Amino acid sequence: MIYKFKSKAAGDVIMMGPTGDEMLRAMGREPAAQGIVEPDAMPAAISALEQAMAAAEADRARAEAEAAAAGEKPPSRQGVGFRQRAWPLIQMLKRAHVAGESIVWGV
Repeated sequence: MIYKFKSKAAGDVIMMGPTGDEMLRAMGREPAAQGIVEPDAMPAAISALEQAMAAAEADRARAEAEAAAAGEKPPSRQGVGFRQRAWPLIQMLKRAHVAGESIVWGV
């Protein structure tokens, strides 16, 4: 499945299924083929995504510190991280919230 998040306040944000599922779960929502984020729910969604970004970065730092303490090579960074994947959706949420517009997908 492909998620295409749409809003009148910003350009579309397109994500592959697993990434979109991860973003929705981070926002406290169950992945679904269709959905909507109303403007009044956007501050909580933004905060949840930012907390998930901080947790992902803390996990990465912890893994690097453990590897350094054990005298091992730190784990390699694989592909695009959570921060890079979440950033476009966070920007869309911020713009839509300011404009008072909803974000929808699957419609």
